[in-house]
Amino acid sequence: MATHRAVHVESAGGALTLVDTPTVAPERGQVRVAVAACGVCGTDRAIVNGGFPGISWPLTPGHEIAGTIAELGTGVTDFAMGDRVAVGWFGGHCGICVPCRKGLFIHCENGQVPSLHYPGGYAESVTVPANALARIPDELSFAEAAPMGCAGVTTYNALRHTRAVAGDLVAVLGVGGLGHLGLQFAAAMGFETVAIARGPGREADARALGARHYIDSTAADVATALRDLGGAAVVLATVGNSQAMADTVGGLAPRGELVAIGVSADPLPISPVQLIQPALSISGHPSGTARDVEETMHFAVLSGVRARIEERPLGDVAEAYAAMDQGRAHYRMVLSM
Repeated sequence: MATHRAVHVESAGGALTLVDTPTVAPERGQVRVAVAACGVCGTDRAIVNGGFPGISWPLTPGHEIAGTIAELGTGVTDFAMGDRVAVGWFGGHCGICVPCRKGLFIHCENGQVPSLHYPGGYAESVTVPANALARIPDELSFAEAAPMGCAGVTTYNALRHTRAVAGDLVAVLGVGGLGHLGLQFAAAMGFETVAIARGPGREADARALGARHYIDSTAADVATALRDLGGAAVVLATVGNSQAMADTVGGLAPRGELVAIGVSADPLPISPVQLIQPALSISGHPSGTARDVEETMHFAVLSGVRARIEERPLGDVAEAYAAMDQGRAHYRMVLSM
């Protein structure tokens, strides 16, 4: 039986261990991908620690996958051997539930996520549904493409679905794995971009990434600072901090939008009176479908947007994961196979 190297986590909070595991041949409607690169996402922390219901152990983390098709299952006609493909948080849809029948594939009732529903991309090989595949443009390397499957599509897709138009003031809360891409996409879309972060340490990076303005939330009232700039049409909240999100609401312009993509289970401390007169809206935004990932990568090629990455070999997975988990990482760690 053929085998490949993969990372296993035996139980919640367990160590990331490199093992030899059987290589799974694709069934009907699936493909097997030879993984070239896989991003290390902040959500991997929650998955490894058992923070999602119904996890089957052991698991292989990783949902920012890029590689080449190594094997085709029956019925797959729109992809070929050797195609360069990415698989992100959106790991496949069923096509038969009500949301799918409405074309809302991202809301599929039986939607799959790599690592949660099948072994993920911290591995040399993954077997995935063909409808999860996004084609990688020739201009992107595998390491550049991998983060676009989650961090990239989440920020780009959220921004392009707001009501903001070129020239509007758009603020990005947080300058990290998501935020550093959000700033680049916002600037590339023609927005007057504001970065909001704790302390002055991120200002130089934020400006290099496209921020025209920088607000240090430890030194200024964020809402006041945004109003002084004319009020934000959009705040893209990339940090998992409900209070920090709420602190931006008073800085939204009339009909402004707070879009949450940073994950937190804490309630948002916002009152209806803050929302009614200025007609503000607050929304959450999921990542995006395989086609959304393709469009994100296409826009990245057009605009020059790239994740700032640090590559590590799969054998260094424990150190790469620890660097991310402890905040010592570059903006995005990428495991290379």
